[in-house]
Amino acid sequence: MTPPTPLDEGTPIAAPPEPAPAPLTHTTAPLSTDTEHRTPTPLAPADGEHPPPGPPARDDESRTSGAGGKLQAEGEAGAGQRVLGLLLGLAAGDAAGWPAARHRAARMPEWTRRLTRELDTFAEHNATTTLPLPLALNQPPEPLRLGPSDDAEWAAFAAEALLRAGDDTALGDLSRERRTRAAIDLTWNAVASEVAAAADRAPEVESAILPLRARISVRAGLGNLATGLRPPATGHDNPHYFDDAACVRACVLAVAHPGDPRSAADLAEFDARYTQDGDGVHGARAMAAALALALTGARTEACVSAALAELPEETEIGRNARHALKLAQAADSAFALIPLLEHQIVDHVYSYGVAAAETVPVALALTVAADGRIAEAVPAAACLSRVADSAPALAGALTGALGGGAAIPASWRDACRTLSGCVLPRLTGTDLVELAELLEATQPARPGG
Repeated sequence: MTPPTPLDEGTPIAAPPEPAPAPLTHTTAPLSTDTEHRTPTPLAPADGEHPPPGPPARDDESRTSGAGGKLQAEGEAGAGQRVLGLLLGLAAGDAAGWPAARHRAARMPEWTRRLTRELDTFAEHNATTTLPLPLALNQPPEPLRLGPSDDAEWAAFAAEALLRAGDDTALGDLSRERRTRAAIDLTWNAVASEVAAAADRAPEVESAILPLRARISVRAGLGNLATGLRPPATGHDNPHYFDDAACVRACVLAVAHPGDPRSAADLAEFDARYTQDGDGVHGARAMAAALALALTGARTEACVSAALAELPEETEIGRNARHALKLAQAADSAFALIPLLEHQIVDHVYSYGVAAAETVPVALALTVAADGRIAEAVPAAACLSRVADSAPALAGALTGALGGGAAIPASWRDACRTLSGCVLPRLTGTDLVELAELLEATQPARPGG
């Protein structure tokens, strides 16, 4: 890797590989931005529907429902609760999808997963309709209990960069935005150095045994970094450039630019270019823009309009999002919307259900159909089994930020606040409630406040 040199803010900063970042530490240095704000395009109503309300909701207005009733956001005191709602909502959605149990099973001995595969083969060969599930047998079953998995841990990975950027003792000679981008670059290169070391012990990068588990796009992006490529090549020369791995990270990166969807989208794209291209980048921009407004108390319609402004109409993700939102506006409820999304948005041809062109439109549409209520959006997203690895987490992040931490039922908060380390072992035991407090301390002042 070449040492960092001064570059313009749109160019990733090269940095030498360094050891993996230390566990999350406290920082109080705020981030700031001078980037101009772009007003999002209003969400187009479906035929025969009334146009959505324009201005964001006041913090003291009833905006969404909590676990069992109306939730009142309360000014600046509710702002930190929205960061908490984002993280816990994302984790709850992650846990609600059926793939979470498969991811968490990585914490079990390998023979338990092998036995599950053998039982699945037995069911196939013997026409048995009793299907096997991840199992513990004589092992402690805790890893298989309800809890967050890969999405929540990669969200925490993104949070590490924001916390590093808020540390005045690191990269202190850079502007806040440059510091954030440099921190993202350092975080990626730290992991890439581990990939490079593992590759030295293996015949090829793809067969290297890594101290982490990741999506195809992330594995390929890290492999590209380890061989000396830089973004955007690491995301472009990538077999899964179109997936939604960066969309989850983008939800957290929006914390750096509350109320400024354009700057949040630009930062999300900077990060996304390490692993994505095309719709994978567009989806990350859209989620960051939506979350940037949600973190300041905007209405659901304004958040979704900001996301839609980042999705070009001529792209697959743009076409799907506009169609899904028309379906959502005409649907009576999130539950009623599920079959429509299943038949008209979700793909049944490809072997993986993580395309950003599907999961982001599904998350946005269910957020609208649920009127921003996490208790409706997340279960509905989990019903769409083909996209259940990501769509519930994305919907949970957005509706969690809209409703705040109080919208997360206590039972879900308790089950989902602690990371198991099933994909990033060094994050084992990370408390998302504490992480939300640290992230809130790094936030810049909100517009008008």
